[in-house]
Amino acid sequence: MTDFPEGTVWLVGAGPGDPELLTRKAERLIGMATVVFHDALVGAGVLEMAAPGARLVHVGKRSGRHSKDQGTIDKLIVAAALAGDRVVRLKGGDPAIFGRATEELDACHAAGVPVRICPGVTAASAAAASLGQSLTLRGLARKLTFVTAHARAGEVLDLDWATLADPEATLAVYMGKAAATDVSRNLIAAGLPADTPVALVESASLPEERHFHTRLDLLPLVARTALGDGPALLLIGQALARVKRKHKAAMERVKGTAKID
Repeated sequence: MTDFPEGTVWLVGAGPGDPELLTRKAERLIGMATVVFHDALVGAGVLEMAAPGARLVHVGKRSGRHSKDQGTIDKLIVAAALAGDRVVRLKGGDPAIFGRATEELDACHAAGVPVRICPGVTAASAAAASLGQSLTLRGLARKLTFVTAHARAGEVLDLDWATLADPEATLAVYMGKAAATDVSRNLIAAGLPADTPVALVESASLPEERHFHTRLDLLPLVARTALGDGPALLLIGQALARVKRKHKAAMERVKGTAKID
């Protein structure tokens, strides 16, 4: 049985959105919590797993619209634990991947509050599953790199583009919709071929999920015209060529059927 005494904090991965992708431990912890501080991207289906008397506190951050700054979130978590609550800090995806977990862990440690992490399914894994695709491929994509394209307001997206432009790697770019132009331009400038396959997955694992397939030089156009308001992940690399070929073959079969009919 999961250990969750009063005055304890768990950083829990809510996964990409589909409640069925939660771990069994995450579901138990959510159901045992007396207070749940949750991100904006945590869906209603996950929050419904909380106990009837639990407090649900929205502390989400979406594209410059922050309900609480990180320092305030840290203080709220610590204060709830010191008051004797069983605290779940519910984060989209995996808490340890672009989830600001370090700040919250440090705040708890500094206050003497016991804190642990329950991992979750990260967006790149969910996107690959939806595409029916492996993110690695023997002899072609030997490495997998996760980066975030999120930068503070007014700051330039500062990444090691020369390292990221690796033709033998698959690059997963989190929060990449707004930065698609910079990602495309900088990777091509660093030597990655313009025709490198790209898959864009919006709202991975959710009913409104959408997929788009393109090439690196056309990425800005597709991101600007095809994507909606949902969170989007960019998957870049030769491993995605298989997805594009399967998509093209499926479309050709559909067209062929239409002609016969």
